[in-house]
Amino acid sequence: MTGPDASPVRPSSGWGRRCAGWIAALAGKAGPPKLATLMCLLLVIAAVFGTSVTPYSETTIDFEAVMTPPFWETDGTWRHPFGTDQLGRDILSRLVAGAQVSMMVAIAAVLVGGTLGTLIGLIAGYFGGVIGAVLSRLTEAFLALPFILMALALVAAFGPGLSNIIIVMVLTNWARYARLVRSEVLGIKERDFVLLARIAGVSRFRIAVRHVLPNAVNSVAILAILDVGRAMMLESALSFLGLGVQPPSVSWGVMLADAKSFMGFAWWLALFPGIAIFLSVLSFSALGDWLHTKFDPRTGL
Repeated sequence: MTGPDASPVRPSSGWGRRCAGWIAALAGKAGPPKLATLMCLLLVIAAVFGTSVTPYSETTIDFEAVMTPPFWETDGTWRHPFGTDQLGRDILSRLVAGAQVSMMVAIAAVLVGGTLGTLIGLIAGYFGGVIGAVLSRLTEAFLALPFILMALALVAAFGPGLSNIIIVMVLTNWARYARLVRSEVLGIKERDFVLLARIAGVSRFRIAVRHVLPNAVNSVAILAILDVGRAMMLESALSFLGLGVQPPSVSWGVMLADAKSFMGFAWWLALFPGIAIFLSVLSFSALGDWLHTKFDPRTGL
């Protein structure tokens, strides 16, 4: 606390100052969120290299190592630092494989959905007319639908599976980009450099692609980073409900679903995939928030 005669209370130890700096960084107040960036990089590395960097395959069964606890427990071993599951499969290897699946689904959904939504938003915002009005109403209709219920309905209609869940995420995600890009384009197209391009006789298509769209890219990129964590959470939720990735493929949601029956005596089966989901969503959210604060001109930074 501070007062007229008091100075701000500061951490008295080196560890206190470090913790305060880390928290401030994650909140976007003291520079880039280093921990969030590191976590995002680790997820990307796991997605690129997959189980080639782990000692076991995610499907390797070892009945002699069934329900081995993490290494710090009495019966734990460094052979399986995060323990094993009910079939003796290594939890660490399955976490890495699950990260690969989650990142692949999230990046594919964000790229395809973001591209589709950006094009729709650009057409609706810049060209307008009847087509723009129809696209705007369609976007509003998709945004009005409950997100998770629409995802569940689409997955139930298409069936579970990796490719189907990407399609579902694209169909439920494009409207966010369309709304953002349309709102950005409506403001950009009235700026002086766009008006001067019109006076110079530049075609509307060229103005939209060369002058308007590049000025909306920053906002789209920030939303895409935020949506990676959101897509990973949705994929895990659908897989947990049995509507996403199907065994023997590995997903963090599948790992949580498998752990339900063993929560009483094998807590590590649910703890580690739960932490992985939490840190992934938190990291991409923190990174996206910092980028928004850093590059949004309306913040005055």
